[in-house]
Amino acid sequence: MSKQIVTVVGGTGAQGSGVVDALLAGGQFAVRVISRNPDSEASRALTARGVEVVKGDLLDPASLQAALAGSYGAFVVTNFWDPAQAGNETAIGEGAIAAAKAAGVQHLVWSTLPNSEALTDGRLPVVHFTGKARVDAAVTAAGFARATFVMAPMYFQNFAGIMAPQPLPTGGRGWAVPIDPTARVIHAGDVHDVGLAVAAAFAAGDRVASGSYVGVCGGTYSFADFVATLGEQGHKLEVIEVPPAVYDGFFPGAHELREMFQYFVEHTYFGPDHEQAIALAHALVPAGFTSFADWARKNMPVG
Repeated sequence: MSKQIVTVVGGTGAQGSGVVDALLAGGQFAVRVISRNPDSEASRALTARGVEVVKGDLLDPASLQAALAGSYGAFVVTNFWDPAQAGNETAIGEGAIAAAKAAGVQHLVWSTLPNSEALTDGRLPVVHFTGKARVDAAVTAAGFARATFVMAPMYFQNFAGIMAPQPLPTGGRGWAVPIDPTARVIHAGDVHDVGLAVAAAFAAGDRVASGSYVGVCGGTYSFADFVATLGEQGHKLEVIEVPPAVYDGFFPGAHELREMFQYFVEHTYFGPDHEQAIALAHALVPAGFTSFADWARKNMPVG
């Protein structure tokens, strides 16, 4: 008897690649990936691992419907930081959900985040959170046999990329942030761990209630925690607090991250129901998730 197919939209991206890895490791499902370019090097590498790669584009829902045909499950994630999607995540996500429903998908896993705009009465819209959250209603209304909402954490990988340590006015290196550095409100983790929870949710089937929210993270941290951990590993880094208006002038789009950090302080990264969402993630993956200390030891060597 052939395996049911789980299709991953964004299977070569940060979250999707971890989902593909975990699904392949589990061996329960056949894995399909939708790619804008099935002939790319990344797509060919997936094919070599036994993944079916088909052409499709989040910006073209009709192509998604064709690519999703025959799938039992689908994992869908949008990307605010992709210039083609920025500011339009809600419409893109809703189009993908409609395509999945029309294709006959039974279990939809949607990568979402809290509606920070609603939680702060419009004061802190945090577009890359709220744009995803607004799709949740479309997922529910579509009436899939099963739907799961997975929330990815603030990626540890950011500390080796867009949030790498920078020169500070103090003469040292580290981070200038627009919030109290000791506020332990950041749910952070290895982005690849998202795949563990997603694959487990597909495998669990009706053992997890439809409509459940799953919060994947390696821990709840403050910036002071990150600095302390790195200090224990031999780094000489620091964190300082700066006024929000100063932070907004650091780089184009800084206000989006400033709003995000301020939202964290008020409601935490995963929002008011974070304890339940995190508990469900750990129930799905009893071995737990990567801690910052373990991730940093491997990925941020002392220079």
